[in-house]
Amino acid sequence: MSVIGIVVVTFNSASLLKDLADSLGPGCVGVSWRVVVVDNDSYDDSLAEAQRVLPGCLTVSTGRNGGYAAGINAGVRALGPCDGYLLMNPDVRLLPGCMEALCGGLAQWDAGVAVPRLSDGAGVLIHSQRREPSLIRAWADAAMGAERAGRLSVLGEVVTAAERYDQHQIIDWAEGSTQLVSAECWRACGPWDESFFLYSEETDFELRARDQGFRTVYVPAAHAVHLEGDSAVSPGLWSLVQVNRARLYARRHSTPKAVAFWAALVVREASRAVLGKRTSQRAVRALLDRSAFQQNPGPEWVATRT
Repeated sequence: MSVIGIVVVTFNSASLLKDLADSLGPGCVGVSWRVVVVDNDSYDDSLAEAQRVLPGCLTVSTGRNGGYAAGINAGVRALGPCDGYLLMNPDVRLLPGCMEALCGGLAQWDAGVAVPRLSDGAGVLIHSQRREPSLIRAWADAAMGAERAGRLSVLGEVVTAAERYDQHQIIDWAEGSTQLVSAECWRACGPWDESFFLYSEETDFELRARDQGFRTVYVPAAHAVHLEGDSAVSPGLWSLVQVNRARLYARRHSTPKAVAFWAALVVREASRAVLGKRTSQRAVRALLDRSAFQQNPGPEWVATRT
């Protein structure tokens, strides 16, 4: 690849951008790149900070908080033709050689999407690999929990076996914080679906890409740090995770199967809600709320559930 466009989507992310910017030089060594920072109507100085720490970068102000997919799409449009697009959260830091390894993974495996090995801020491996959502996996998660179910491919959506993260391999999809998408794949399968305000937009894109013959490859030689957000502790965001899982599954399956999948999510969250888990208590209410399944719940829906 000759030029990679980097898309960073911000929302009140000013404090994260200096470390991100510092990581791009070493992370992109050996690869030509240019970057756009797309701001989803922050009320801090995210865009000013982006221009300070990334002199000469493109910046786009969307004027609204349309969600992650909307920001990604705006960034790709602003960059114009590139050989690939690295789609990034602002709390990601590329480790040295990450981009070159991702580009090599795309070429070696003739893939449409390449994703790196991720660790958190303490250096602990993040289980970022995913299998396609299924009824068996949803009910196994409800009964066993994601960690135990994930050790078996037929039962777990989240891949939790440590040895799988040392292997260069094709996967169904991966968490969306750091993804390199080839230009060919973007032209055939893009843009990302903006009806998912947050969460499941990467799942939707990579499953659609697979439908079109584009594989997603996990590249263990490519390393990045993801500080991670607060979806697991924010009731509003966790509710959106679960609602969008149900929405996405319903798009790709029959109504009876979609109802069974939704029921598995309700049972899973209810079993944790009775133990006093606030995120699950809100998730149950959200899954039972028909308005949550509107075209795009958006920030207002999330705000009422935080």
